[in-house]
Amino acid sequence: MMPSQSFMMFLLFWGFVLLFFMSVGGFFMFRKFMKVLPKADGKSKLDWQNHYVEASRHLWTDTSKAFLEKLVSPVPGPFRDIARHSIAAKIGQVALEKGAREVTEQHCIEGYILATPKRDYKSLISFLEKNGIDYTPYRHLLN
Repeated sequence: MMPSQSFMMFLLFWGFVLLFFMSVGGFFMFRKFMKVLPKADGKSKLDWQNHYVEASRHLWTDTSKAFLEKLVSPVPGPFRDIARHSIAAKIGQVALEKGAREVTEQHCIEGYILATPKRDYKSLISFLEKNGIDYTPYRHLLN
């Protein structure tokens, strides 16, 4: 190869690398944008998450907070805060809808299952079984 051809190949390679990374970033930005769009009730998914987190804040005990930390521990570090917030919102929703006085371990397990996307059910089940967490009352939610 001539020096100019190898330089062109180098530029072409980095062009594809940059295009790939911009596409991946654009995909995640688009997903975030979709969560911010208002639904039929006028609130977005993020608005509802924030509502349930704030409305259930007084229901959380130190034990339930520690259990939530245990549940989000398999999530990679950069995504853990986002996962914690969305799981806590779902747990808060479950506790509020049941009229609970505090968030219990059962609310945490149910909210954790409801907040987890179906594509991640296999890893969710293996995590629960590995940690000895009984999810049999909520097995119907995994269908």
